[in-house]
Amino acid sequence: MNMPMAFTDALPVLKKITAAGFDAYFVGGCVRDYLLDRDINDVDIATSATPLEVKDLFSHTVDVGIEHGTIMVLRNGKGFEVTTFRHESSYSDFRRPDEVQFVRHLEDDLKRRDFTINAMAMDSDYKLTDLFGGQHDLKKRLIRTVGKAEERFYEDALRMLRGARFASQLSFELEDSTLQAMKKCSSLLQHVAIERKRIEMDKLLTGINWLRGISYLSQTGISEQLPRFSVTDQQINRMKAINLDALTIQQRWAAIILLMEISNSLAFLKQWRHSAKRMQQVEQLIKLYWERTKSMWNPVMLYETGIQSAIEAEKLYAAICHVPDNEQLLLDMWDLLVIKNRSELQVNGNDLLQWSNRQGGPWVGELLTEIEQMIITGQLDNNSTEIKKWVNRWSQK
Repeated sequence: MNMPMAFTDALPVLKKITAAGFDAYFVGGCVRDYLLDRDINDVDIATSATPLEVKDLFSHTVDVGIEHGTIMVLRNGKGFEVTTFRHESSYSDFRRPDEVQFVRHLEDDLKRRDFTINAMAMDSDYKLTDLFGGQHDLKKRLIRTVGKAEERFYEDALRMLRGARFASQLSFELEDSTLQAMKKCSSLLQHVAIERKRIEMDKLLTGINWLRGISYLSQTGISEQLPRFSVTDQQINRMKAINLDALTIQQRWAAIILLMEISNSLAFLKQWRHSAKRMQQVEQLIKLYWERTKSMWNPVMLYETGIQSAIEAEKLYAAICHVPDNEQLLLDMWDLLVIKNRSELQVNGNDLLQWSNRQGGPWVGELLTEIEQMIITGQLDNNSTEIKKWVNRWSQK
């Protein structure tokens, strides 16, 4: 049987656990993605062995989440997460179980999982265990909870947002009773940390059917529990014409801000607890987008922006305005620039001070910028002798 490398790499771990007399299975998303013939990134292993029993079996392990039963086994430079079968008690905060109990039976572990398509397991012979109709739902392209939907959402309210995320990533539909329970329980999401919500939204926005995911957020009322994300039917209709397939996650957040007409984008990003780096990237994209709506790129604008940021902004503009992007034009224009950054100037601030015989001040940076623009537009050669002549004339004004 020709199995994905992700499984064959992890198979010796699985076999070593079973050889010691314990049960062990591949579980969750890796099994789902295998059955869907999707790329498998990470393999999760579930076992009847306790964390300490797992540690006794392997010489190289890391306690990545031992309190929840998870040990990372290191083998051939790779890490494999091995988690003990567990049963979770009540969820008084709608986020985390009050208590985790380790169990010895696979069924007890699978029935606590969120959706049927994530509640399947495969043993070392790749024999499938499907106790809750996961294969049926894969064929029907449905997202259905394991057991009663309301109970699953009361256990962990984030599962509702995960449901919309899977609808986006897999282009599946929410099964009706699951959808109705999400409508009824959506307010429980107020108890979930914004960081956890943002991680799910990142995955939703990069899904192949992100618009379906957003539509479910609106239908269920989940959008009301997200920071400033009360998306309207009119905004969703605008989004239908947008193709985000080629855009990065930063571009997608910028697109959402623009399409939802959010006026204070920085405040919005802060509410979502984005990193400082991402906020800066998204803010720049939005700024460049608005500049692009006013005029086509020119050499000075491209020089000041940089080629990579310019291309990203151009692709964002093209997606929202339904026009072909001008990436090749930008690349050609970039190639023709005499200088690509200030370090290539044949002059620096010290030269300006010496040539002008003036005290330092803001004028130095301003004059360097003016010299840059003149060189870029062909009005001045990037030659220290020519620049000095020009500076002498300037200083005599």
